[in-house]
Amino acid sequence: MALLIDNLNKKYNDILLYRDFSISFTEGIITCILGPSGCGKTTLLNIIGRITLPDSGNMSGFEGKLMSYIFQDPRLLLWKTVRGNIEFVMDRGMTANERKKESDRLIRLVELDTFADYYPSQLSGGMRQRVSIARAFASHSDIILMDEPLKGLDFALKQNMIKSFSRIWKTDRRTVIFVTHDVDEAILLGEEIMVMSRPPVNIVTHESIKEPAESRRPESGQFKNLKQILIKALE
Repeated sequence: MALLIDNLNKKYNDILLYRDFSISFTEGIITCILGPSGCGKTTLLNIIGRITLPDSGNMSGFEGKLMSYIFQDPRLLLWKTVRGNIEFVMDRGMTANERKKESDRLIRLVELDTFADYYPSQLSGGMRQRVSIARAFASHSDIILMDEPLKGLDFALKQNMIKSFSRIWKTDRRTVIFVTHDVDEAILLGEEIMVMSRPPVNIVTHESIKEPAESRRPESGQFKNLKQILIKALE
């Protein structure tokens, strides 16, 4: 099934971000949206997440869908432990034993087994972001919205974060919409990649990747060829 946005219009002050803009997302996969800074990527996520209202337009397939976010800033509760942050968003109908069992599973998947009782101030930036990934999957959401959560991390740490995300995503294959301006991130994580233009926005190119995320290597010819296509589209 597809999630559809049709004839979207959105203006901020004198900037027309979207004019009769349409886009669709396939459910159950990771879609990456690439685009230059200021082109309206975050605005689109916020419209999908019902944080921002469009000026006009139609959305279908999103009705009744629950959303969870992964931001650039982990936004953890400083007074709660790793386990406490993860369990905080879980269904209140779960028993204490069910909550612990599920938090154990998620903590293990992001490789923080020995840090379950640590507080955010005791963790590195990359570890805090891994907690935010686990927390997003702990919520009973239908769609995960990711707003440049890897921005500012070095390449090796990005790769580790992507591995953590892919590992946990494979356990339930939730619909993910991932916004970034980094071509490498998009290729390493996305199954579909859409490149947005500057405002008023249109889709410059739409690429699909069949190769499993864990098999993708930046040094491979396929990776390099797709990277050139996406860089050219961004230009």
